[in-house]
Amino acid sequence: MTATTAPTPAEVRPKQPRDPLPKWVPGLAGVVIMLVVWQIVGMTMFESASGQHLVPTPPQIIAEMFDDGWAFYWANIKTTASEAFWGWTYGNAIAVILAVSFVQVPFLERALLRLAVAVYCLPIIAVGTIFAVIFEGSTSKIVLAAMAVFFPTMVGMVVGLRSADSNSLDLVRAYGGGSWRQLVKVRLRACLPSLFAALRIAAPAAVLGAVIGEYIGGESGLGVAMIASQQASAVETTWGLALAITALSGVGYAITAFVGDRLTTWAPRVER
Repeated sequence: MTATTAPTPAEVRPKQPRDPLPKWVPGLAGVVIMLVVWQIVGMTMFESASGQHLVPTPPQIIAEMFDDGWAFYWANIKTTASEAFWGWTYGNAIAVILAVSFVQVPFLERALLRLAVAVYCLPIIAVGTIFAVIFEGSTSKIVLAAMAVFFPTMVGMVVGLRSADSNSLDLVRAYGGGSWRQLVKVRLRACLPSLFAALRIAAPAAVLGAVIGEYIGGESGLGVAMIASQQASAVETTWGLALAITALSGVGYAITAFVGDRLTTWAPRVER
């Protein structure tokens, strides 16, 4: 009889499943598909009475952006980015302070939450016109940007503070700590994932608020430049400015997500 050899561990080890595609592949595929569809739509649809296509193709937009020049875009991006940043900062600061106050002093939540909801429900176009009359310079745009980010951040912060582990809160209480000690030791850390999720949403919202403020009344900025290009029937420039606004919103989102990921390494990762 022929002796049989025992299989080696490598032979009996089950085959490992193939690694999934890198995370960036689906996103890249989506962008490519969108550009192809955009190209087809721009070449075949939305033709005006004069024969001009109202949806320019991506190459046409990029070529016009190069013709307009970096100086044109950078001057307007700086203005809008500054207004969005300060609105994001002030709006989120007020939201965080109110959220902490609501959790620590429940009476304040009953008294002020309805007011916060009412402020959020105000039509931003209507109040923007009032702010443009009351405030000078970029103040009205900053206020609108702050209004755009305030409510989502406040809700995210409140939800995060209240998601703290009850056992940890009981432990702090057992060692003689009050509500403020619970806030510092447990709640603030527990709220970070929810807070940064809200802050990521707030970044594009701040840009939108600033642009709407520039639409209502402003001397410079992406919103003002877009109005001028629309009035001049510069279709490619209008689309180029829209891409610049989208890019600015994306940069704000990406920076916030990067910082949030570094500060919440202990939290479960959420696929974005």
